[in-house]
Amino acid sequence: MDNLNINNPRREGLGKPVSFNDDAGGTNISHSPLDLGGGSAVEVPKAEEIAQPIELAEKKPVEQKPVEKAVSPERITGVKTFFTKLHTGAMEFLDEQITSWLKDNPGITIKRTNMITGEIQGKKTEPNIIITVWY
Repeated sequence: MDNLNINNPRREGLGKPVSFNDDAGGTNISHSPLDLGGGSAVEVPKAEEIAQPIELAEKKPVEQKPVEKAVSPERITGVKTFFTKLHTGAMEFLDEQITSWLKDNPGITIKRTNMITGEIQGKKTEPNIIITVWY
């Protein structure tokens, strides 16, 4: 705090408000608009020109048509995920699970399937095959 000089004469009047009158003595503040060299100045409309009553148009009720539900044979309506460990016996069991699920749900049309391998956490984390059936 050695460089703070409280008795500096340039700091006088720092707490005083600045006058907005152009004839204020002792200030070098200009209140005229800046000329940025972009052409002629834009004239600001007066308050009397702005304060005209606004006529509101009547709102007409919008006729709404009933919305038909888009039912398409290509539309996906559900998903079922199967997963098992990566060894022969478990994969055969997975085949049986998918086949029995499809037999129990004869109205299902399969739209898409995804198959990935990844780790699933159980008692221990092991690699699994994950099959997602979109119908």
